[in-house]
Parts: sequence; C-alpha cells; structure tokens
Amino acid sequence: MKRAVVLLSGGLDSAVALWLAKSEGYELYTLSFDYGQRHNKEIMAAAKIAELAEVKSHRLVTINMDQWGGSSLTDKSMEVEDGDVDRTDIPVTYVPARNMVFLSIAASFAEAVEAQNIFIGVSQVDYSGYVDCRETFITAMENAINQGTVMAAEHHKPIKVHAPFIYKTKTEEILLGAQLGVPFEHTWSCYRGGEKPCGTCDSCLLRAKAFREAGVIDGAADQQ
Repeated sequence: MKRAVVLLSGGLDSAVALWLAKSEGYELYTLSFDYGQRHNKEIMAAAKIAELAEVKSHRLVTINMDQWGGSSLTDKSMEVEDGDVDRTDIPVTYVPARNMVFLSIAASFAEAVEAQNIFIGVSQVDYSGYVDCRETFITAMENAINQGTVMAAEHHKPIKVHAPFIYKTKTEEILLGAQLGVPFEHTWSCYRGGEKPCGTCDSCLLRAKAFREAGVIDGAADQQ
C-alpha cells in the first residue's frame, strides 16, 4: 500500500488534508509537534483526529522553538493580538521557518517508513501571507528533500510534497472537508488556547467567517 506522512497540527487545514489522503487510499502516518507553543490544545486535538482517522502511526515530536521565540505563539512575553480578517501584513503569530523545520523532520520520518508522500495543509491565498505557505517554498523544499534523502537521490524513489490547498481558501477547504466527513468538532483553531476558543484572534475570526461562507455548521462553535 502507498504510504503518506501527514503533518497534523490539530487544526482545520491539516485535518482536511488527512481525510483527503485517507480518501485517496494511503496508509497514514501522522506527525505532530510540541514546538513550545502557548498551549497544548492543538496537540490534544491532533491525537484525537489521528485516532478517528485510524492512522497506522501517530508521532509527537518535541522541538523547543520557544528557546528563541520570535512569535507570539512561542514567546509569552508577546501578546496574541486581536484578529483582523482584512489583514494584509504578516502577523506576529508567524513562527520563524516553522514549516521548513516541520517538513525537514517529515522527510526524515517518511524515509524511515519508506513513504514517498508528505501532505501539508498550507494555503498561500490564506490571509496571512506566511512565506512558508507559498508554492515557491513548497517546491524548493520538495527539491531539497529529494536531493538530501538516500531513498530519492540514490534509490530513485522521489518524495512528493502534496499541498492540495495551496490555491484554495479556507471556505473551499471546509466544503471539501464536509464532503469527506472531517470531524470538525474535534479540531482546534484558537491561538490563545484558553478553556474555550477566544473568538477574537485571527484564527477564530477566520474560522467563523469560512464556516459562515461555506454554509456549514461548525460543530466546535458551541465551545465558544
């Protein structure tokens, strides 16, 4: 059976990516990260989602990116600002080179389990404009992975980095996820990580907007 490593944060994008890979018949290996973020809500959500998807293996990798901070998600001296759905600048929630780090580790995991596919739920049309969510970055990382793994460079088994939502909006992702049966009620989006979603950070506002535009009921909305 063809195998895929899916980067699973516990949020909407990665959950839909996982269910998409599942629908395409991959044997699934999920990878989540405790990277020193403000809370563990998304880590707990990822574990539950992996269980529901009946993945072959779910791994949690610890990387202490909070040692150097640089983001309101990893540096508690910085505030998570209130959201703005019309934002055009890159917000302080950007974690320096996070997806570069995650994809590098995913490549190591993929080679170890002989998976020729990595799924990541990034979108360059999302509000943030994060540089590590753009197609040029994904293409460059795929090339680096295939130059730097024995499986690809020597055994001629290239690794494909799938970014199926690179040109999709969150609304389109939700519509796809609804068709695939994604358990949205178990996903977590809030940056602040309180007992309940704050409803006012960028992620909460964009989630609410996308569900509203999709005409889909957010099963997690009653948590707010």
